[in-house]
Amino acid sequence: MAQQRAIRPLPPELANQIAAGEVVERPASVIKEMAENSLDAGADSIAVNIEHGGQSLIRMVDNGYGIVPDQLELAVTRHATSKIASLPDLSRIQSLGFRGEALASVCSVSRFRIASRPHDAEEGAELSVEFGSLSPVRPTAMRPGTIVEVHDLFANVPARLKFLKTEPTEAKRCHDALFRLALGAPHAGFSFTSNGRQLFDFPPGQSLIDRLSLAWPPALCEELTPFDLTREDMRAHGLAGSPMKAQGRADRMLFFVNNRPVADKILLQAARDAYKGRLLAREYPQIVLFLELSPTDVDVNVHPAKMEVRFRYEREVFGLIRAAVLSALERSEGMGREMEYEGLPSTALHSGIQPDQRATEHPASESLPLSPKFPTYKEFKEPGRLPLTPSPSTSPFPGLSGRSSTSREATRGLSSGVAEETTDFLASNDAPNIQQNIPRTPDFQDTAPSRPAQIFGEHRERVVNGMAYLGQIAGTYLILRLPDGSLGLLDQHAAHERVLYEAMRQRGEHGNSHPLAIPMDMPLHPSERSRLEEIWGRLKSVGFTFGETTEKSLQVTGVPPSLEPGKALEYLRSVLSEQATDIRDIWIMLSCKAAIKAGDELALDEALALLETWSTTQDKEYCPHGRPALVRFGEKELERLFKRK
Repeated sequence: MAQQRAIRPLPPELANQIAAGEVVERPASVIKEMAENSLDAGADSIAVNIEHGGQSLIRMVDNGYGIVPDQLELAVTRHATSKIASLPDLSRIQSLGFRGEALASVCSVSRFRIASRPHDAEEGAELSVEFGSLSPVRPTAMRPGTIVEVHDLFANVPARLKFLKTEPTEAKRCHDALFRLALGAPHAGFSFTSNGRQLFDFPPGQSLIDRLSLAWPPALCEELTPFDLTREDMRAHGLAGSPMKAQGRADRMLFFVNNRPVADKILLQAARDAYKGRLLAREYPQIVLFLELSPTDVDVNVHPAKMEVRFRYEREVFGLIRAAVLSALERSEGMGREMEYEGLPSTALHSGIQPDQRATEHPASESLPLSPKFPTYKEFKEPGRLPLTPSPSTSPFPGLSGRSSTSREATRGLSSGVAEETTDFLASNDAPNIQQNIPRTPDFQDTAPSRPAQIFGEHRERVVNGMAYLGQIAGTYLILRLPDGSLGLLDQHAAHERVLYEAMRQRGEHGNSHPLAIPMDMPLHPSERSRLEEIWGRLKSVGFTFGETTEKSLQVTGVPPSLEPGKALEYLRSVLSEQATDIRDIWIMLSCKAAIKAGDELALDEALALLETWSTTQDKEYCPHGRPALVRFGEKELERLFKRK
């Protein structure tokens, strides 16, 4: 039986270390607390310098009000603050800090120095604290403002020190912590330097988009849409990113409540709900959202780190955020549709032709068979074998080119029976027009134009591994009769994506590369440069090779065999924008870029080749993103659709 111990007060040093465990988790926590104090002190210039991820040194200089000498010791005393004085003050907190725990907690786990000079004083004063032990206050010469230095963080708490991540990871977290505060305080200037390298320098009075563009890759900032919505006494405003630029992590979903950076589940869920139907399960958009409401309607005194908040009217907050973000997405999609119309000839616009009507302008009698976009089945299955320049005989506009030139040589990769039958079929003079429209009753009127479907009569159906290929619809889905007699629709992009992904996964990280005759230079944003250093090895493992690299440019000398050079640079931009985080994500993105797209009209041999390869691929039911590749309609499902039951 355990011996009963007497109840006694904790020693101040131990109490401060326990508090430090709640407030100071890592170097980034110190930067957050110190910068919040600077902003509360009216500073409009904050400079932060760290070394070795912040573990050996964090130095912050501001031009705030300063602290008078006789209050320096109080500043590092636990529960001493100038920001609240009575209980009612807790219900209307407008400062970023208010608990009075941060400095005392940091002092207990580091060698700490603070020097400060009020603007009306002739000299400043400084105080040193070594792991909680105070030295006398002494005068010092300095500019008005405050300087805080933190050395050897957690040196006296080895158990905490061993849980820190690598120096680059901790430095990145320090960068992100100050960056978030900089977004919430556009009136102030911020600079951040790590190991002597300045990573950003934001001037005061900068706009949100300008500040973001200095830290986020250009590919992301170009797709941000502003929003601003007010309901009663609440306002939500900010920038929402395109669903097409979503990434696998939520670290670019930033939320602020009365300019305080927060991590709140209600705000996150509301924003995600606005993107519902536009994202896959593992994708997260870029969004910077500011919520402004009365201080009496939000409780910021929930956690010592002050990252969590509690709302008085949760349902109203959820509805406002969702509506605000949704308005940006709908406006962005509307602008995208307008841009599609801008790509049409002016005569088409005046005549009322819709974009999807262009494929059906020619009468069925004038339509010609589709030309395969891949010269051989082997090159269809492994796009890396494609030449770097398109073949003169292959039209870049499928369906508008001349008669197919497919021969037995062009389908050498098909199994012999299917290959010969398909080749004879396409090469024969009486081959039917596979792009003709589906017959329909004269009195049936479509409400919107549609693509023609490729349909083969039953006597001409092609069977691959028990699946009968019946045609293509909407330039996207292959129509199949499955072995059990049910109807199947195969998403050609998802199916080809799965085929390519599995091929890459099986090959592993072999680093096969296609050298470029003329190296391509690519400008680098500072954020892209940092990302490149992190994933240099992984990019080389999938086939990229690089030449001369500087702070502002990257020379690409080789690309993965599965990508054409233009697509390779597009892919590289996406990876450097952190849309891919690990090797699996890189394979997924690589297969997505290389796969045939929705809307690509497939020639017969291409469709059969895809079907044959996909049917023997592992995990073929879903694409690498998790979307279904095949949808089945059995007898019962069809009866329900036709309301027979």
